[in-house]
Amino acid sequence: MSKSAGVVKKAGETNHKHKEHKKVGHSYEWEFAKPREHLTTTEKFKRYLYDPSEGTYCGRTPVMWLKLLIAYIILYICIAIFFMICMYGLMLTINKDHPRYVLEDSLIGANPGLGFRPFPEEFDMGNSLIYAVPSNKNDTRRWVNKIKEFLKEYQDPPKKKGARQMCDYDRPPLGGKVCDVPVDTPEWGNCTSANDFGFARSSPCVIIKLNRIFDWVPDYYNKSELPDNMPQDLKDYIRGIKDEKRLNTAWLTCHGEAPGDKENLGPVAMYPERGFPGYYYPFTNQEGYLSPLVAVHFERPVMNTLIAVECRIWAKNALYAKNPHRGGQGNVHFELLLD
Repeated sequence: MSKSAGVVKKAGETNHKHKEHKKVGHSYEWEFAKPREHLTTTEKFKRYLYDPSEGTYCGRTPVMWLKLLIAYIILYICIAIFFMICMYGLMLTINKDHPRYVLEDSLIGANPGLGFRPFPEEFDMGNSLIYAVPSNKNDTRRWVNKIKEFLKEYQDPPKKKGARQMCDYDRPPLGGKVCDVPVDTPEWGNCTSANDFGFARSSPCVIIKLNRIFDWVPDYYNKSELPDNMPQDLKDYIRGIKDEKRLNTAWLTCHGEAPGDKENLGPVAMYPERGFPGYYYPFTNQEGYLSPLVAVHFERPVMNTLIAVECRIWAKNALYAKNPHRGGQGNVHFELLLD
């Protein structure tokens, strides 16, 4: 047979093979695309959930789902480990006892603020009105319980035994200790729970608290440099102090805001001091530390009259900025109404 005949024969064999189909077992696999199945939406969904011809669930075989699950588990374990490493590194840079930024370098700054108790309802919504009905025992009890709840922290013993000690201007706290803040004692005059903190007698007491600022120490006034805008009665009180150590105090005054408020507020007494003694400072996150308190007794406020009251602190490094929306510096504002 010639070479050309062999070529023709081979080509013929090739064409013949294309016309044949492949036989696999008892079924035949054609080299053409299978016709599309016309399925309803429900049938397509069922086929997606489980395809018996492919042995798949939701498009994947059980083995594929297992591999995918293992891959995701490994991925999230790696993410969790990376997150823990980052958090551990961050915590190493944080000192639990001393903040990185203090005073002027911190967000809250170096100017202390004041707070008052008892809080009225909806205080967080901007309500600062202490509305009391002295003749109503239930109403009186409500205000008394609010003050008692606030003072509970001061009356409970510290978690660390012996963390507090009694202090005075001649007895600052010893190393590792903080000064105790006696409350609800005879030194508080009429501002005690035995007297219902004055609410039952139409002469309520309001507790003023100096907020904590880390490492802040008051810069005290001496007798020769009292500011011109300081109330005259406080000036006279300071000039009458014989023990120079008692001048180490951040002084406090409370007065009516408008001329009418000053007239309606009446006389004001403060217990146990007219300010915050310097031996409570600085606050350095000591265990068992308590902010000092002043009980302000409004002895004879006019009944059935809304009285706007402002209390402010007096120290050289306590700036004063009045703001009627409780955002001032060095002061606190509230209203008093006895019905």
